[in-house]
Amino acid sequence: MAARSVGCGVRRLRSVLQGPRGWPPGGGIGPRRAASGPRGSAPCAGAALPASYPALKALAEQQPDAFWGPLARNTLVWDTPFHTVWDCDFSSGKIGWFLGGQLNVSVNCLDRHVQKSPESVALIWERDEPGTEVRITYRELLETTCRLANTLKRHGVRRGDRVAIYMPVSPQVVAAMLACARIGAVHNVVFAGFSAESLAGRVNDAKCKVVITVNQGLRGGRVLELKKIVDEAVKHCPTVQHVLVAHRTENKVPMGKLDVPLEEAMAKEDPVCAPESMSSEEMLFLLYTSGSTGKPKGLVHTQAGYLLFAAMTHKHVFDYRPGDIFGCMADIGWITGHSYVLYGPLCNGATSVLFESTPVYPDPGRYWEVVQRLKINQFYGAPTAFRLLIKYGDTWVKKYDRSSLRTLGSVGEPINREAWDWLHKVVGDSKCTLVDTWWQTETGGICIAPRPSEEGAEILPAMAMRPFFGIIPVLMDDKGNVLEGNNVSGSLCLSQAWPGLSRTIYGNHQRFLETYFKVYPGYYFTGDGALRTEGGHYQITGRMDDVINISGHRLGTAEVEDAMASHPEVPETAVIGYPHEIKGEAAFAFIVLKDSVGDTDAVVNELRSTVATKIAKYAVPDEILIVKRLPKTRSGKVMRRLLRKIITGKAQDLGDTTTLEDPNIISEILSAYQKHKDKKAARQ
Repeated sequence: MAARSVGCGVRRLRSVLQGPRGWPPGGGIGPRRAASGPRGSAPCAGAALPASYPALKALAEQQPDAFWGPLARNTLVWDTPFHTVWDCDFSSGKIGWFLGGQLNVSVNCLDRHVQKSPESVALIWERDEPGTEVRITYRELLETTCRLANTLKRHGVRRGDRVAIYMPVSPQVVAAMLACARIGAVHNVVFAGFSAESLAGRVNDAKCKVVITVNQGLRGGRVLELKKIVDEAVKHCPTVQHVLVAHRTENKVPMGKLDVPLEEAMAKEDPVCAPESMSSEEMLFLLYTSGSTGKPKGLVHTQAGYLLFAAMTHKHVFDYRPGDIFGCMADIGWITGHSYVLYGPLCNGATSVLFESTPVYPDPGRYWEVVQRLKINQFYGAPTAFRLLIKYGDTWVKKYDRSSLRTLGSVGEPINREAWDWLHKVVGDSKCTLVDTWWQTETGGICIAPRPSEEGAEILPAMAMRPFFGIIPVLMDDKGNVLEGNNVSGSLCLSQAWPGLSRTIYGNHQRFLETYFKVYPGYYFTGDGALRTEGGHYQITGRMDDVINISGHRLGTAEVEDAMASHPEVPETAVIGYPHEIKGEAAFAFIVLKDSVGDTDAVVNELRSTVATKIAKYAVPDEILIVKRLPKTRSGKVMRRLLRKIITGKAQDLGDTTTLEDPNIISEILSAYQKHKDKKAARQ
């Protein structure tokens, strides 16, 4: 494809590093002195800095203090300057950025823009009802945020308290997150598709004092009973003192003794709330993500480093320019929504689209009608959605004007070549830059993507390609040796810290160390595999642990196994991921039933219901196969790789099976799987 020039992007970055007059927008709030201090401190603003992409890349890798220090000083509004840029040691899991500095994230996302341009649009809420967008200015969002912040304070929320947010995509959820940031509380957003049990688990782990929710949600024309789910969850949450209930629909819902009507409470509060001055390394938010063990991990992100990294990646990966309409289609309950619906765009003073609906409601042209009506310039979505829309044909795309688009982005999982080509050629008319982005909840922002790059550098289909400034990828073999050269595959690790990296797992720092820093000592282990191509570019090959990626949602197989094993008739179960045409990956469950079970179909249906209740509907396995036993080693470990080979048609190449307790089990499972397929074919 023809690559867009990125020279202007490099020039903009250099100007920020050097601290031009008038930067940032709305500058002048709070002290603007240069930071100074010991090793790791920022150089003076007048220091000579490179102008080219390769030189900037080398500076970020070789002198992180000289790169990130000026960026932090000139991009963010500080109450107190930092004295040390970074103090990080992967061997001990120590991560600290912009030490000694104090700021408020909501001031950086709201106040400074209100000071400069109060009526500029911060959010365009694309509601579920087609064609009914609502525009929210920075002034309006600041006033709403302050009223909500004062409401939280009125109900006992103080600096450091945790607040759970269980809401659909809306301006209220953005205000709720920023209100927490304003008063120094820690927000814990839970995706509004999780079950009551999953919500309760996250609320209890974080010891949340307040839950913010809505009476009902709307998505794809369906009503979601979110308040009802919260009611069920808080029965098991002893730390919750209040539930603040906003209204998305006109329908009334039962209100209990903990419940507070949010709009009524906010109307009584002042639209001004003094911001708390927060240390760079104090908690900003918790976000729970699945791992290879059953219990989700509450990843901790802090203030300054996360905000800077989200803002810089938003600006330079997507070539964001002032006045652009940025459209990230992600739900606010995931890290993509945090970084590229809220924090990155609003820190940059952008107009960010909040998409409440689905890509096929009321028809498969919804995305592209929205692009035409809102004149979106950057469009960031998931391969799952693109694969779904391909099935409906190109007509739904081409009937709408997409000429406003300049950058297309893919997020959540590796994008396949067919979806990449469709997005580039059909949606973008072969005119848009297409960035396939790789990053994680843990990384806070995009780590590998085609842009930024040297001017004129090509973009290769379905490949993340280039590390962002300051990201240094390393590939490791299974013995822990660094793989040199190109055309090699291995475990993807990162060898140097960056500001957006999460700091710990809430309440369990040892698990944080063991998960990310002990597998390959001295490196951050991503859990993903990657190929470094002949040309030195990076292509992500997928998860290396027992985690599957369903429609861009990371799910630990152990979570599903634990849910299914709670059934009294299921002594054993094993869950694996397998390729799925639309979802990318789906869950396949193997279950062993007690001999006394009569109606096996009833048990299977109960298992589906159990997973939906304990986790979420998207976690329900697409396939459930009853087997007599599971393939185990003599030490009792289930050999899931053999199960994966069987269902992906690679049973003729099982590899080393010498450790199997009984090799005959393979033929048993193959026979059961064939009967399962035959039965399924007969139903169709």
